[in-house]
This record gives sequence, structure tokens and C-alpha cells, in this order.
Amino acid sequence: MFIFSQRARLEDTWAEKVRVKISGDRIEEIKIGVKPENSDIRVDTLLPALANLHSHSFQRAMAGMTEYRVAGRENFWTWRELMYRFLDFLTPEDIFSIAAQTFMEMQKSGYASVGEFHYIHHQKGGNPYDNPAELSERIIEAASLTGIGLTHLPVLYKYAGTNNQTLQGGQLRFGNSIDDICKIVSMSQKAIDLLPSDARVGVAPHSLRATSPSDIKELLNCYPNTQVHMHIAEQIKEIEEVTDALGARPVEWLLDHFAVDKNWCLIHATHMNLAETIRLAKTNAVVGLCPITESNLGDGIFEGPAFLKANGRFGIGSDSCINISLTEELRTLEYSQRLRDQQRNIMIQGDGSVGEALYLSAASNGAQALDRAAGSITNGNLADLIGIDTYQSSLFALSDKQLIDGLVFAAKDTVITDVWSAGRHQVQKGVHVAEKTIKASYVDTMLTLKERLG
Repeated sequence: MFIFSQRARLEDTWAEKVRVKISGDRIEEIKIGVKPENSDIRVDTLLPALANLHSHSFQRAMAGMTEYRVAGRENFWTWRELMYRFLDFLTPEDIFSIAAQTFMEMQKSGYASVGEFHYIHHQKGGNPYDNPAELSERIIEAASLTGIGLTHLPVLYKYAGTNNQTLQGGQLRFGNSIDDICKIVSMSQKAIDLLPSDARVGVAPHSLRATSPSDIKELLNCYPNTQVHMHIAEQIKEIEEVTDALGARPVEWLLDHFAVDKNWCLIHATHMNLAETIRLAKTNAVVGLCPITESNLGDGIFEGPAFLKANGRFGIGSDSCINISLTEELRTLEYSQRLRDQQRNIMIQGDGSVGEALYLSAASNGAQALDRAAGSITNGNLADLIGIDTYQSSLFALSDKQLIDGLVFAAKDTVITDVWSAGRHQVQKGVHVAEKTIKASYVDTMLTLKERLG
């Protein structure tokens, strides 16, 4: 397969009249300043695609259902109660259909891959399915249908809160012992062998609230060389509870007790003091920021400038998937910093394009978080690529050096015309190759679910 683009953002520069050869799932050759061949797939502008490093795909079906104000009850914790009640109605078939729709929307938004932080494992009430990995396999099936690059992250969720509180209500669908979650991880690894070779399985101790120190240690001993994703320091109440239970703030405690490194992705890390911020940056772990969800839930604002100054690494994720938009995630991240500091052009070190700094950092660090050899258009990398149409009104007047600024701050996702996930050309001229089938299934699922919800 050959792709010809009028311009492309290569590893460290812009280039014109670029012809990219894809062999299997990899970029094999890049030629600059050449003419296209008749059989080439043509796009206007070629960019590296981003990884969506944090998703709870089932929550896509909740979008718009939790925005009704009840006086005195509007915070993250009340939203969580509503989420627990909602998921009681979900069947394995629902989870597959919703995940397929969600993954398709991610690809149309410009994401080539996803880290699915998957914590629904059991039936309503907590009884296991005959196949313990039933719901993980539904996620894997949805990835197969959509062609998205999947890093599947079965979640260890053992307690309702610090001090080993007992799971209740909707949380019962999450609960597993170490032996149980290891069985699910192992079964997921076998199932994922049916996907292309870029697919991965990692592990995810949910948080310091929902696991214990001994649980985390045991899980990592079972899987010592894999990707580790974990929620941390999302809410002030969480900081207080963890500090009371463990004697230190969440990030501080984790860094004191575990060898956090480049294989780790810590989700949110919203509330860190300066010492934690600098220490975490030095580990080479990726912080997974989900600005749309963090805004929707009222989590708070990440301390971007201090983290960047310490050479910290960040990627982006859609988390609750209430609004799946790559461009909106990046601009929400930057705008939150501007609103807090009452300044402009913040998420960059030194001079230069803020949009390009945001985009390229999220591309390379998101790939790291999902264990993908991607994030830049480079020989040997996975062909995680997007094509954009710069003739649309938000982009056509911009120079090459301004294009990603226009994409991040001015454009809609509709400028994205094509998406390749490890060489799989899944979005073509703005349409996903399985869109009709996926959408029809999702509509049927949501109409049925609406009846169940009453």
C-alpha cells in the first residue's frame, strides 16, 4: 500500500509531496518530493495518529443522562452512583455493541488505538459468567470489528474504598481476587491472539481506593514486564481518604513504594503538589489526561506548566466518552491552563507552535502508554496515520507551520478524512468501513436499553 500526501509532518519536520510505503502494519519507506503513482491512496495532509490512552467504552451510552441538577448532590461521587445503577442493565451483547460504536467514533475522530480500562467483569449482583473473560472478549470482538489498535487493560477492583471496604451495588460487577483477575488477564491474552499483532494486554490496578498495597504488589509480580495503568489523585476526597489510610498523598505514596517507570500510565493525577509533580515527571511514566471528562466531572485542572518544566510526559484519553473528540481534548487541556493562569499559549516549553507541541507530545507519549511503536511518521513504526483536509474553511489559509494549531484550536473533527490503525485503512473519506453495520447495531441496542431504563 502506498499513500501520497501533498504534505506530511514527519518525525522532526514538515515535508511536501510525500509518498509513504506501508508493508503489513509498518511504515517501510518514506520518499519526499516525488510524484504519485496511479494506484496510490491520496490524502491532502498526513499526520501521525494519536492513541486514546484511557477509555471506559460502556459509558458512551450514558452520554447526556447525568446532566440534570439535584440540589446539594452534584459532584463526582453522585455521578458515580448514577453510573453504577446504569451498568446494572448492560448485557454482554450491549457491551459489544456500545464498544464497537465507541471505537468507531474514536477512529473517525482521529485516534488509531485505544487503551480500554475495562472493569466490568461479572453479571449483575457479582456472579461470574461461565466464561470469566466473557466481557473482556466482547471488548476484543469490538476491536476486531472496528480494526482499532487495542491495548486491553483488565482492571483489578477489589474494594469499595480505602481500608478494604466491602463492594456494594453496581460495584459487585467489578470485584475480583488476584487469582480471578489473573485468570481474566490470561484468557484475554489468548483471545487477543486472534487480533493483529499490534494488539496488547496490560494490567490495571484501579486505584489506591479500590485495591490494597499487597494486591498491587502481587499483581505486578504476576505480570512484571507489562503496561500498568492506574487512576490516581483525581479528586480531593480521594487525596484525603488515601492520606488517612496510607499516611501519604496518593502520588507520593505510590512513588515511595513502587518502581514507577516508562511502563506506567497514571490517569488524571489532577491534584499533585509541586514535589509530587516533579518526582512523577522524572519517572518517565505517562500521565493520562482526559480533559473533557475531567471538566464534565468537575475533577479540577492538571498542573501543566510545572510538569512540562520537569520534562513530564502526557497523553490524552476520552475516559467517560461523553464527547469523543481528539481536537476537543487537546484544546480543553490548553484552555483549562489559560483560564486558571489568565495567560495564553501555556502547554509548551520555550517558543513555538502550541498546537503542534500538544499534538506531537500526545502522539508519542500515548503510543508509549499503549506499548505501540507509533507516534511519529518514521520508517519501522506502526502505520498509525491520519489524513486531514486542509481545504476546509478552518485550515485553508494557514501555513504548514500553523496547520496543527488550526487543527487543535479551530477545526472540527470533520477535517479528518482517513485513518489507518497499524496499516488498516479503517476510515476512508470520512466514513468507517464498517460504519453501517456498527451504527445499526448500536441504535438497536440503545432503543432496547432505553426500554429497560424506563
